[in-house]
Amino acid sequence: MPTLRRFTLTLLLGVLGMLSISAQANTATWQALQEGGLIILMRHSLAPGIGDPPGFERGHCETQRNLSAAGRSQAQAAGHALRERDIPIAAVYSSRWCRALDTAELMAVGPVEPTPWLDSFFRGRGDQASITQTAQQQIAAWKGPGNLLLVTHQVNITALVGSGVGSGEMIVVRPTDNSFQVVGRLNVSGD
Repeated sequence: MPTLRRFTLTLLLGVLGMLSISAQANTATWQALQEGGLIILMRHSLAPGIGDPPGFERGHCETQRNLSAAGRSQAQAAGHALRERDIPIAAVYSSRWCRALDTAELMAVGPVEPTPWLDSFFRGRGDQASITQTAQQQIAAWKGPGNLLLVTHQVNITALVGSGVGSGEMIVVRPTDNSFQVVGRLNVSGD
């Protein structure tokens, strides 16, 4: 077998193996969510750009970076995936930014409660230490039943788990005595 064909076959088998591992990890994460008692940290769906434009006002969506059509579809697909798998959602909290609220509402998995402890602190918009500490306390205190869905921003999730997150991606965590452990990641648009 020529070297190029052997290399291509080896590469293909490696990629297929990684897909299998990823699918198994997703299956385990979905199963854990079905049992309840977990927290879903979700970055708002696709809202092209970075930060917010000059003149940003929290209560006025027209002054903010908002979901694109693809972002709205992404949020609806995430909600559909949760409902289709019978994932129990006991409460939904969201940042007060329109793109986060819209994501949470489009998911249609329960009433959405806007809360300041999920607001973005990108570019000095809020007190990072206070917001992160309150979010950590809320996560550590969660006992269920069901799961807690928190729709927030990339900077907030990075501060909590120490790694980045894509638009619409969910990081599932399990509360521990005074912290939490990561159970898995879900990206419905990529599953």
